[in-house]
Amino acid sequence: MARYRRETVDLASRQTKTDPTFRRLLNYGNIQYTYCLWGLVPGSIRDEESPFNECSHAYLAATKAVLAYMQGMPSARDAANDLVSRIDADMVRTGASWVLCQYSGEPFSTGGIVVPRWREVPFHAPSLVAFLTALCVPIGGLVTVFRRRAAPSGPSG
Repeated sequence: MARYRRETVDLASRQTKTDPTFRRLLNYGNIQYTYCLWGLVPGSIRDEESPFNECSHAYLAATKAVLAYMQGMPSARDAANDLVSRIDADMVRTGASWVLCQYSGEPFSTGGIVVPRWREVPFHAPSLVAFLTALCVPIGGLVTVFRRRAAPSGPSG
C-alpha cells in the first residue's frame, strides 16, 4: 500500500466535490504521514520493532480508508476502482490482498494521532543510523562552509 500512497493522495486532491468525512480522512492521513516523518525512516513498515511501525500503519490505514471512500464517490469511482484493482493484484503477487490486508491489530480512529515511540529510537539501530546520518549531513555542510571562510586567501598585494 505504501508505494501507492502518492497516487492515492493525488487522486484525492483532484476531487472537487467532497464531504466532511472525506476531508477528515484525507487530512488525518496527511497529518499522520507527517508525524511519521513522511515515511523516510528505513524499515518503519516492515520492521515490527521500529519505533515508527505503529504510526506508519496508521497513515497507511488512512490512505486505504481514503481510497475505499473514493470508491463510493461518483467523480472518483472509476479511477479509485482501477487503483484498488492494481493494488490488489500487486498485493496478491506479494502474498497479501486488498480485502485481507490488516495494517495493525489496533483500531483506526481519526480522533487521535499515533506518534512514533521516540524513546525507543536510540535502541533501534536502523532508526538511530537514519537519524545520525540525517544529522551528519547538515553538520558536514556547516563544517565545510566554515573551513572555507577560515582558509587564508592568496597573497595580497
